Amino acid sequence: MATNSSLKNKLATRQNQGVQKGVTLKALLNTDSVKKRFEEVLGKRSQQFATSILNLYNSDTNLQKCEPMSIISSAMVAATLDLPVDKNLGYAWIIPYGNRAQFQLGYKGYIQLALRTGQYKSINVIEVYEGELQKWDRLTEEFEIDYEKRESDAVVGYAAYFELINGFKKTVYWTKEEVEKHRKRFSKSDFGWKNDWDAMAKKTVLKNMLSKWGILSIEMQKAFIEDNEEMEQPEPVQLDDDDVNIIDYEEEQQEEQEEAKDSAEQIAVDFD
Repeated sequence: MATNSSLKNKLATRQNQGVQKGVTLKALLNTDSVKKRFEEVLGKRSQQFATSILNLYNSDTNLQKCEPMSIISSAMVAATLDLPVDKNLGYAWIIPYGNRAQFQLGYKGYIQLALRTGQYKSINVIEVYEGELQKWDRLTEEFEIDYEKRESDAVVGYAAYFELINGFKKTVYWTKEEVEKHRKRFSKSDFGWKNDWDAMAKKTVLKNMLSKWGILSIEMQKAFIEDNEEMEQPEPVQLDDDDVNIIDYEEEQQEEQEEAKDSAEQIAVDFD
């Protein structure tokens, strides 16, 4: 049974490290502090969002190795951008990096945030297959593609395009080799690339285009900052004392169950 002294030591450790070792993600999501933060951002949709976090966690063994609070911090970024974390939708991802989770924006998330500004008439990013590209001038941006001349399913590059409501247009094209060079230089993990290389490539091209030539709302600027792979995760949600006591009680219950199990096994051995 944990003593008052041990409880205080646990609390001090958590406050210093911002990590709840051995605490389940579900327990953290049920604390008043965390629930309040999500309710402030999402309102009545907070419970549904919390459920989606748990579903994502339960379906990903790599994510289960991450510190629970880093998952919540990453999910909070997605919540503030009002984007779902369902990896099948491709708007935003919670990616495991070792024992920590980190927020990453998908290319669909960038498109969604751009459309919300009301400044984009159209925006898209596509794969270009072998034989389709007929002409591309990097200086004048003259771009010609013939989909009927596709020779195979091999992707040779990626093209992105947007048009603003004021008439400004922009088109960019990256070869697959250019994308790979960018990945090797800037990506600190192969997790996303290993799972969906094309989606990450389209995101890279679209993000680069928007950051240089697009109109960025405050929301989009925040997304660019949070999606920067070189940046550290934001500070985790600070738990109230009552929340820590609830978590500690759950840990005590688990410890008691394990101790009882060990005692029963020892009695069986002694009896034999």
